[in-house]
Amino acid sequence: MNTAKETVMNNIRQELAIANAQELMNKAGERCFTKCVTKPGSDLSSAEQTCLSRCLDRYMEAFNIVSKTYYQRLAREREKQVTFNELQ
Repeated sequence: MNTAKETVMNNIRQELAIANAQELMNKAGERCFTKCVTKPGSDLSSAEQTCLSRCLDRYMEAFNIVSKTYYQRLAREREKQVTFNELQ
């Protein structure tokens, strides 16, 4: 691949990663808020703060596990493809 094309592809990947991170945070915030804040007001109660913190932590932990597994799978698939191409 030529350098200009690689640069464009890397920029697109970075923009997609940023968009995915923003989407993740928006969804996590919405879901956790709906779950934890039963009576919206001017302040969060201690229980609501704790619930939100734990909910967001679990959401991020699950996302990290899925992402790690996905990237490991991609690496294995790329390895297989390289090996296959070398055999031809």
